[in-house]
Amino acid sequence: MSAELLRISPENPDPAALRYAADFIRRGELVAIPTDTFYGIAADPFNLAAVDQIYRVKGRPETRALPILVNTTTQAIALSRDVPYTFHKLAAKFWPGPLTLLVEASTGVPLKITANTGNVALRWPKSQIVDALISLVQGPITGTSGNISGQPACATAIDLLEQMGDRLPLIIDAGETPGNLASTIVKLDGDDWEIMRDGVITEQEIRAALADDAEV
Repeated sequence: MSAELLRISPENPDPAALRYAADFIRRGELVAIPTDTFYGIAADPFNLAAVDQIYRVKGRPETRALPILVNTTTQAIALSRDVPYTFHKLAAKFWPGPLTLLVEASTGVPLKITANTGNVALRWPKSQIVDALISLVQGPITGTSGNISGQPACATAIDLLEQMGDRLPLIIDAGETPGNLASTIVKLDGDDWEIMRDGVITEQEIRAALADDAEV
């Protein structure tokens, strides 16, 4: 059976449609969602059956962690342990936006989400749809890319439908996402930082932000 396509305006999302999609997530099902980079797969990160399902439908190795999307910095901090100073500064500069911060996970984050690493990848996308879904679900959601592992990420719901339509119950279609580059992943360890994946935000921008903050 092919996924249901639910068309939603990215600028003025229909509240009833968002509630409909949020109900899927609360029931432990997967929903494909548009973000400010590519389409992603949203699920309840604390529902281990839903997490298992993500790995299955993507064919993703369980040695690769699943990122978590939030809609406040406070929410991200609650999922982290011993949040470093650099986290606060980079979040203040680039969130909401295409920056993923990799930090030590709090004890409340399931180890499966972290791929047994104890680290959690957190991001606050610039998306009214994602913000609203998190509020309706009353908690963070997963944000792994909406594609079969090893296949291209999808910038449109139609691309995603063609690639994964028989593996997902619901796809939110909000038109084309920016979809040029993925989010930049930065691993933080105290004052040390390392770019784990190049993306929209450049290393030069990261360095500049932290240098400016150091002078304040």
